[in-house]
Amino acid sequence: MAKKIDTDNLITIPAGHARAAFAKKQQVIRVINTHGTQVVDCWALNAHNMGEFMSMEHCRVDLERYRPKAGDTMVTNQRRPILTILEDTAHGAHDTLLAACDRYRYRKLGCTGFHRNCTDNFWEALVAIDMKPTETPSPFNLWQNTPVEADGTIQPNPPACKPGDFIEFRAEMDLVVCLSACPQDITPICGNRPRNAHFKIY
Repeated sequence: MAKKIDTDNLITIPAGHARAAFAKKQQVIRVINTHGTQVVDCWALNAHNMGEFMSMEHCRVDLERYRPKAGDTMVTNQRRPILTILEDTAHGAHDTLLAACDRYRYRKLGCTGFHRNCTDNFWEALVAIDMKPTETPSPFNLWQNTPVEADGTIQPNPPACKPGDFIEFRAEMDLVVCLSACPQDITPICGNRPRNAHFKIY
């Protein structure tokens, strides 16, 4: 049964934007899909060394699967534990394969002007808390419904989660977490309408 948690001190991730925050080792981070249709790109970086970060390619090797589940520990590009999944009401329905959207992705989708994107959001959110990342790691795409299909393809499926779904992590080192409420409104990945999401660190 899910632990009941008060809603005080929830941090809003505005639709199409990102927020970053510090978490100490052993603190818990709960990310909430408030409306049930919002993909949230999730990054975690060593608070003392921005060159060490949660790495999807290293996680897939370490876990021997591409969809993590409750009880799994995500690792860094130095193969050290960074986040342990304590609880997940979506039962692993997340993505570790796709890169964060960027201005080039939207250009390929037909945008002629600037479109908000998770790559720029990542940098913007970290600069806002005076952190200087060295690169844009591939994110852990929470609630992104893009499994590998039987024919080997990956399709931008509509969300398959419900309002209030959440995933809860324990920090395994002092870290910075960055969460982007993906601004994708061209494919159906976010239900064609980006929305707010929320998170809490306790």
